[in-house]
Amino acid sequence: MAENGEEKLLAVARHIAKTLGHNESMADDILQIFSNFDGRFSREKLVETHSGDDGSGGGFPALERSLNSLDRQISRFVAADQPIWADPADSAAFLDAIDDLVVAIREWSPMATEKPVAACLSRADEMMQQAMFRVEEEFKSLMERGAESFELNPLGDAAMSHRFDSDEEEEEGEYDRCFQDGEDFQIPVAQPLTDYDVVIDALPSATINDLHEMAKRMLGAGFGKECSHVYSSCRREFLEESMSRLGLQKLSIEEVHKLPWQELEDEIERWIKAANVALRILFPSERRLCDRVFFGFSSAADLSFMEVCRGSTIQLLNFADAIAIGSRSPERLFKVLDVFETMRDLMPEFESVFSDQFCVVLRNEAITIWKRLGEAIRGIFMELENLIRRDPAKAAVPGGGLHPITRYVMNYLRAACRSRQTLEQVFEDSNGGPSKDSTLLTVQMAWIMELLESNLEVKSKVYKDPALCSVFLMNNGRYMVQKVKDSDLGLLLGEDWIRKHNAKVRQYHSNYQRSSWNKVVGVLKLDNSNTTAGAMKEKLKQFNVQMEEMWKAQSRWVVFDEQLREELRISVGRLLLPAYGNFIGRFQSLPETGKHADKLIKYGVEDVEARVSELFNGSESSRK
Repeated sequence: MAENGEEKLLAVARHIAKTLGHNESMADDILQIFSNFDGRFSREKLVETHSGDDGSGGGFPALERSLNSLDRQISRFVAADQPIWADPADSAAFLDAIDDLVVAIREWSPMATEKPVAACLSRADEMMQQAMFRVEEEFKSLMERGAESFELNPLGDAAMSHRFDSDEEEEEGEYDRCFQDGEDFQIPVAQPLTDYDVVIDALPSATINDLHEMAKRMLGAGFGKECSHVYSSCRREFLEESMSRLGLQKLSIEEVHKLPWQELEDEIERWIKAANVALRILFPSERRLCDRVFFGFSSAADLSFMEVCRGSTIQLLNFADAIAIGSRSPERLFKVLDVFETMRDLMPEFESVFSDQFCVVLRNEAITIWKRLGEAIRGIFMELENLIRRDPAKAAVPGGGLHPITRYVMNYLRAACRSRQTLEQVFEDSNGGPSKDSTLLTVQMAWIMELLESNLEVKSKVYKDPALCSVFLMNNGRYMVQKVKDSDLGLLLGEDWIRKHNAKVRQYHSNYQRSSWNKVVGVLKLDNSNTTAGAMKEKLKQFNVQMEEMWKAQSRWVVFDEQLREELRISVGRLLLPAYGNFIGRFQSLPETGKHADKLIKYGVEDVEARVSELFNGSESSRK
């Protein structure tokens, strides 16, 4: 080895002399200077030549001897039938030979202008290419063999084994084997987790170290693209199979839009689980593996990671995008919210995992689709507004009960407000931030309520009886207030809204009483001109007819709320019973009626009270 080093040193000196000398005489003077400076540079050694094949007499025996030795070593490994990395001694010797070849090429490259050196370097390049082809094969083979067994390591805890299987609910198990009887290769995959605080060591540490050593040689020899390609191909297959086992189908945007709603709901649930596993476990684990295999070569690590994860990431983003640009039908709000919240919660993972230059496009696309989902949510509320506006009056609801649109809208808003914080974020983002006085979500909810009230007022006109019209508005108004009070809607709309609409319900109550029972009570009023027996008999007949009509009609009317129903009955009783009792007492005290008064009185006070207690019974279905 020392002899080879001296040969190289002499060769460098000869090259310097020839390069600096403008003519043979000057070159000769430089050689003499070298000889006087160091005894190793004797003139005999410096002018040593080796006759080349071309007769130029300019050969370099040290380089040729070195290449011949390396050629024998490398050719033996390149032609080997067995995996080189099956034997640590063989793999170490192979890498040493490659390192020696790299050193030889680097040291002799400055003299590439010499024809013999150029020829030797060309031969060295061919040897390097053959060596790299074999390293590439070994790299791929080692990745596939290494994936035969791997572990899931909870961060900070002891290692545990795990298995992905989308068809099973249990979360722990064993990993699938990659090989079965040495034939069909199976990609190992894992089952979705609820605890995402894990990292997959997809390859054993020893294998990763070997891959790193190979990658270092391939990158150093200028075969970085080939190394990245074979790496990303193997790992991409693992990821894609894992996504498939998690239940996520490869669907185009058009195919997502054609799915029946029930199937789409199920697909969204699978997507949410797959997205969490991918962004919180699979992608970070792939990032970690890339960084270890390509340690010291950050650009190669970034490129390889992007190539590994790009397909699976695009699959996830395309599905979310399909949801964002799909139907704005109101019933889809809650699943769109689920997708939006998943994207929002995973945004830190998108930012951290896809932070390098090659992944910036994926990160930006994720942000764009997340914002597009927000636009979809706002669009769904606009469609809800249109649904309320378009809902026709049609036939009157039997008994003046709850209208289906009231029940639908109030329960819809109540359910939506369970995601109040998310909705506030969605509406604030549309305006660049929260307003000073109230949130944009509050404005949105208040507007929808106003649209619903206006729609109900139009619908109330269908009722010809003013009293029934008031009962209809009272029913629906009371329902709206109750739904607001016992949900986050109350926090959004505020106490003032609740007080205002409670006052409206009381006004409807007053309107009902004025347009029905006040008239009945008016019949019972007495003054000096109508207290004769004949006049009172006529009034009694009128009361009996009106009472019968009122009872028959209003016993079929509906008041859905038990408390409101009781309040109405009490208010009618307080208005009617004293007036009727007083009238009957006066009537019975008249001398003209005497003992025949009881025959003329059809309803006793108790009878009237019983009829009042039967008001608003309606049908059970109408009160639901």
